[in-house]
Amino acid sequence: MSIFSLYIVNKSGGLIFQKDFADIARLNTNDALMQASIWHSLHAISSQISPLNGCTGIEMLETSTFSLHCFQALTGTKFFVTCAPRTTGVESLLRTIYEMYSDYVLKNPFYEMEMPIRCAAFDLQLVVAIKGMA
Repeated sequence: MSIFSLYIVNKSGGLIFQKDFADIARLNTNDALMQASIWHSLHAISSQISPLNGCTGIEMLETSTFSLHCFQALTGTKFFVTCAPRTTGVESLLRTIYEMYSDYVLKNPFYEMEMPIRCAAFDLQLVVAIKGMA
């Protein structure tokens, strides 16, 4: 499996975490912020204009060069990864990342909600989880 990047967006649409895992062209900080904001907006709009009741938004976007998978927690925090097309197991990886976020970030007494994530234990476990999926 080839995971390119992970983004975590707070319920307001602000980018609170971004990490690249592949040696591909990396986005600069402004482009990463813009990508997270655009995805947050598209996700919100799609849930409102869906003809189906109970739609929570776009969960996957697939192109010829990458796939984008999204998991939204009940709190409104969105976790999304970009990966190679037709990569399998991404949904379970996103749930694992959410569990790690809950364990290492939210239980950290020094973390303030909706602020950028700076937690070495989370970073370490994230790398282990991504490499374990390969």
